[in-house]
Amino acid sequence: MSETVQDSTGARVSVEHDEQNSAFVVRVDSGEVAGRAHYLAGPGSGAESGAGSERIMYHTEVGEEFLGRGLAKILVSHALKTSSDTMVTVVPVCPLFAERLKEHGNDFLAIGGRYRWATEADVEFVKQNI
Repeated sequence: MSETVQDSTGARVSVEHDEQNSAFVVRVDSGEVAGRAHYLAGPGSGAESGAGSERIMYHTEVGEEFLGRGLAKILVSHALKTSSDTMVTVVPVCPLFAERLKEHGNDFLAIGGRYRWATEADVEFVKQNI
């Protein structure tokens, strides 16, 4: 599923969920990848687990040439909305996701989103699996 939105400059960008590579991807109009929000499926979150699975968001990056356009915020918002829509619990290891949920966690819960704070075990799981 791909969504087209405007960045902070008014330019159109598309955001998609790249399930094969466990990332959310933002592209500029030319199709060039401008950034990614990477995740790992939490332990026990295989395809068969369906609702109740976890998505450990561990790293968000935007290319230097695209900074200042609000693309990281767009990635985080899209990933949270997609996770909410699919009933996946978000585990924010990435500081951008953690900050967003600290500021807007109640809003995320209000739209049916689910999250839990990362533990040391989650951080260790990321270190062992990336």
